[in-house]
Amino acid sequence: MTPREITISTHLLLHHLLPFTLSLLQPPHHQPVHVPTLVPHAPTPLTRSRFSAEAQLDFTTRCNSSCFHRAELEEQMTDKLAFETLYADGFRTLTTVEVEEDDDDGDDDALHPTHAPAWRRRRRLKRRRKRQIYGADGRFNIQGDDFLMDYPFSTAVRISTGCTGVLVSQQHVLTAAHCVHDGKDYVHGARKLRVGFLIPPSVNGTKAGLIPNKKPLVRWVRVKRTRVPKGWIQGPQEVSMDFDYALLELRWPHRRPFMRLSVAPSSDDLAGNRIHFSGFDSDRPGELVYRFCPVEEESSDLIYQHCDARPGASGSGVYGRVWDDGLERWERKVIGIFSGHQWLEIDGENRDYNVAVRITPLKFAQICYWVHGNRLDCRQD
Repeated sequence: MTPREITISTHLLLHHLLPFTLSLLQPPHHQPVHVPTLVPHAPTPLTRSRFSAEAQLDFTTRCNSSCFHRAELEEQMTDKLAFETLYADGFRTLTTVEVEEDDDDGDDDALHPTHAPAWRRRRRLKRRRKRQIYGADGRFNIQGDDFLMDYPFSTAVRISTGCTGVLVSQQHVLTAAHCVHDGKDYVHGARKLRVGFLIPPSVNGTKAGLIPNKKPLVRWVRVKRTRVPKGWIQGPQEVSMDFDYALLELRWPHRRPFMRLSVAPSSDDLAGNRIHFSGFDSDRPGELVYRFCPVEEESSDLIYQHCDARPGASGSGVYGRVWDDGLERWERKVIGIFSGHQWLEIDGENRDYNVAVRITPLKFAQICYWVHGNRLDCRQD
């Protein structure tokens, strides 16, 4: 084995041995997360999409203190949590929603996505020279059947517009909204949107050992319908990044394991303060690329970090080890969606980050409703 292959194998081995280490950690002490109930209204038909937008895989925004510390009113959030549904034939509907709270719950903060950790500076970082790759490239190619088809790497799927997605149910894929919609219209490729499942060469009947560096094959499945939050559609780019997520429903269920969703905890409540995600970075065609890194900063709606990533990784499911009270153990759960890159100006200082959208209580309720189609199954575990 080459030194790089040894390094990769070591990191992946540690990735799988981590549960034994985590068993020695104490569970975090925090209050149970309250998830409000989303009450959808009857869908309103819309005109058919023109599919006139161009896919933008290298998504970059800018934000200053005013957009970072903005306060959302309940009425604004209700409007942003409305959603469009795009069907395979191009037909669209708009569904408005209301947020329903328990009468005995006196905490109105759950209505707002700003009920989350405030901006925190963990440490002053040196100026970065190359955007999206920070210092030495810390990404690892996932190769070989043992790793490629193993959980959690097997939950990563390709999106036919050039992005990545993550399996979150037997029939649903979570990805970035900008992979299918530019904020004004759906992209060309959304007309016949497909999701690609990696198939290692040996599984396909090819003896991978006889063909060195053989790329995995892809099995494509058509998407039945796509859902995008209204907060992404026709919104200012700086605000839209907070709602850069979409859910794709497949025509047929798959048989692979999927990763459960969770409301994103404070980074202090993540095991090792680390996030992980696997995607199909454009500079490594045909390869599934895994990376992990600590959370650098966090706001109410975004996770700021320096995980190395390139275009194509957008839509990757960002996961961490989250304490599950029901199972009484640390579990991998999707807590965000990798969006892209943001230049952030705070206190007169410009800093650049790779950014993931946090799954807040309201976003959890919305995505969960999209998955289950009812409100009863949408409670935080």
